[in-house]
Amino acid sequence: MELRSTSLPDCYEIQLLPRSDRRGIFLKTFHVDWFATHNLATHYTEEYYSISHQRVLRGLHFQKPPHDHVKLVYCVAGEVMDAVIDLRKGSPTFGQFQTFQLSAERANMVYIPQGLAHGFYVLSESAIVMYKVTTTYAPDFDSGVLWSSVGIPWPDRDPILSERDRSFVPLSEFTSPFSFQV
Repeated sequence: MELRSTSLPDCYEIQLLPRSDRRGIFLKTFHVDWFATHNLATHYTEEYYSISHQRVLRGLHFQKPPHDHVKLVYCVAGEVMDAVIDLRKGSPTFGQFQTFQLSAERANMVYIPQGLAHGFYVLSESAIVMYKVTTTYAPDFDSGVLWSSVGIPWPDRDPILSERDRSFVPLSEFTSPFSFQV
C-alpha cells in the first residue's frame, strides 16, 4: 500500500497494490501493522457497503461526537466521484473539500478522519462502495451538511438524492461540533 497526502490534514488516499495473474486480481485492503506504522486507525467496529445506481448522490454524512468516527472508503464495482469536506473548527482547511475518483480499476481508498463529512456520486451504471468505521452506527448522532452548499463540482445539478440528504442544513448554517487536533 502507498499512502498519499491530500490537501486536508489527516485525510489520505491509499493506493492499493493489485496482484494479478491469469485468474484475475487480488487486493489487500487492510493490514493492521501497515496502518499502525502510518498512525492510522486500526480498530474498526463496523463494515458495510452500499449499492447505488448511476446519478445517485449520497452525502454529505458524518456522525457527531461522541460517536464520530474514522471512515475508510473504497469502491469494489463501478466508479464514483468521492468527496470529503473538513468540518473541524480551527483546521487550516475548515470548509474546504477534496474529491477523488474511486473504482476497482484504480484500486484506491480514502482514509477519512473524524470531523470530515463524506459523500459520493455514482458515475457508472451502478457502484458498490465499501465503508469501514471505527464506531458503531448511532442514529441520534448521524448528521450531514447539504451536498450543494460546499462548492463541490458534482457532475450533476439534479442528482438522485434521499429525502434525508435533501434536508441537511447548508454549510453556511452549520455549527460544527468538531475541533481540529494538532
